[in-house]
Amino acid sequence: MELILLRHGKAENTSMDGDFSRALVEKGREQARRAARLLKAAGVLPDIVLTSPLLRARQTADEFCQAAEMPGAVILGWLACGMDPACAMAELSTYRDFKRVAIVGHEPDFSEFVGWVLGTIGGGIDFKKGTIACLQISPPSRHGILTYLIPPKLADDAEE
Repeated sequence: MELILLRHGKAENTSMDGDFSRALVEKGREQARRAARLLKAAGVLPDIVLTSPLLRARQTADEFCQAAEMPGAVILGWLACGMDPACAMAELSTYRDFKRVAIVGHEPDFSEFVGWVLGTIGGGIDFKKGTIACLQISPPSRHGILTYLIPPKLADDAEE
């Protein structure tokens, strides 16, 4: 499967209700819409979108799905902050019949997951807010290939 990782967009710095309730700011909403337009133009939209239950991730997934004109995301607890790479790979096995799956989540979870899949030490991937990455994986196997990494700045430039 192709696993597309989309880090949530830019969110509020703080929320009175805590980290779980931090909402996207307009820049974050636009990052999500831009990611959808970019993947749609490239012909690589996911078949399904899975998202963390945290508000900023759910809002990113909602904006992405609306801009991509696709069904809404599935909210899954294992994508919340603190995602364990081995657990994530096992959970992704449930979706192995899909050609392309997108997950919307957090840092440092995504850089740790990519490093774990690639067998690197210390991560090495910079997942800024709005970054898109794609791994070719075969769950439950741990090994995969990084097929692309699009930082938000590059996505901005591609639309101009």
